Amino acid sequence: MTSALETSLARIDELDPELCAFTEVWHEEARRRAEGASRLPLAGLPFAVKGRAGIRSYAAGRLIAAGGIPVGATSVPGPGTAWQTWGRGAHGRTVNPWRPDRTPGGSSAGSAVAVAAGMVELATGSDGAGSVRIPAAWCGVFGLKTTTGLLPSPDRTGLASPGVLASSAARAESFLRHVLDGYEPRSARLPIPAVYSPDLGFATVDPDVARVTREAVDRLVAAGTLRLLPGSCALTDPARAWAAVRAGRTASAQWRDGADGRALDALLDRVPLLLSPVAPTPPHGHEGPGAVYSTALTWAFNLSGHPAASLPAGFTPDGCPAGLQLVTRRGADAALLGMARAMERVLPAPRPRGAG
Repeated sequence: MTSALETSLARIDELDPELCAFTEVWHEEARRRAEGASRLPLAGLPFAVKGRAGIRSYAAGRLIAAGGIPVGATSVPGPGTAWQTWGRGAHGRTVNPWRPDRTPGGSSAGSAVAVAAGMVELATGSDGAGSVRIPAAWCGVFGLKTTTGLLPSPDRTGLASPGVLASSAARAESFLRHVLDGYEPRSARLPIPAVYSPDLGFATVDPDVARVTREAVDRLVAAGTLRLLPGSCALTDPARAWAAVRAGRTASAQWRDGADGRALDALLDRVPLLLSPVAPTPPHGHEGPGAVYSTALTWAFNLSGHPAASLPAGFTPDGCPAGLQLVTRRGADAALLGMARAMERVLPAPRPRGAG
């Protein structure tokens, strides 16, 4: 068995009773899988899977075949909770590792917490409205929603795409390299031309979140990583369109073929990178989000099918992380990871106290 595996299991045993990131931990099965895994490409890398069904996902199967070791199933929303925001682990409700009185986001709640707390470096997720990107932003880790259709998904609506939560964009490449046939890493040519939209044309964004994400963009420009181009992204609120697709009343192709979808495609044909905040607010308390949709800035890209990522941007005054959203052309997931790798050299991912 690998020392990385034993370190991962020990951290889970130490931290999970407080953070509640896991519903199940597979100590002995993980140790059995580790026998011989060191000879495979991932060399026994411990990873977590989203929810109890996650071990049966296409991504988990590919990671296992490459020598990854699944250590447990992470929390997703429990009974009586809104799926967008909460998680419930074996020891209780999942808490944000930066502030236990705050939610980690959802629905890939436990996956984000497990990575943020250093229990694993990699965890699978799925994203139908922001379910990878929002917990990644609120927990201060990297999160990627892949291009719709790039990887198999059980979601018949076409909204949800497989994704990954990772300690860095560089580590996230371990995921895509082994789950996507023919994947070839791409390096970004600097400075990266980009457009920044503080609100996508419709959202109300908390001033502290807006400040943190704009300051992150300014740091990237000053470092020579980004070159901001004039213009923005002005969409209409996609909430009704998303709800109609989720309910089966229409198809996401209708949104893509409409005015908003055409405008988004035209923008990304002109410039390789669109930037925005990930969530309009900092993490809310466990009592709930109130009237503000945490998905306001993410679900347009579930409708459009573009790959989108969350990169740690900094902290709001309440001590919680905020995320910078990266969006690029459909199918350009490798290029998106290349741009994220360049950007995280200027904006490295933080770790909560005690995360190692």
